[in-house]
Amino acid sequence: MTVERGLRLMAGVVILLSLALAHFVSTEWLWLTFAVGLNLLQSAFTDWCPAMAILRALGLKNASCSVQ
Repeated sequence: MTVERGLRLMAGVVILLSLALAHFVSTEWLWLTFAVGLNLLQSAFTDWCPAMAILRALGLKNASCSVQ
């Protein structure tokens, strides 16, 4: 798995989890969905995301470095 795919996986899981928590627990969990969306938006312009650093530290490689 590459950093890019791991990032999309992580974002999708957190969004779905926050939507489930908003439905079953409290609508305040929608702020987490907002935060993930805002982070994805800023990373599109800055090419920096804290989750990417974490995934690289876990050993995932960039897509340009992987053999497909």
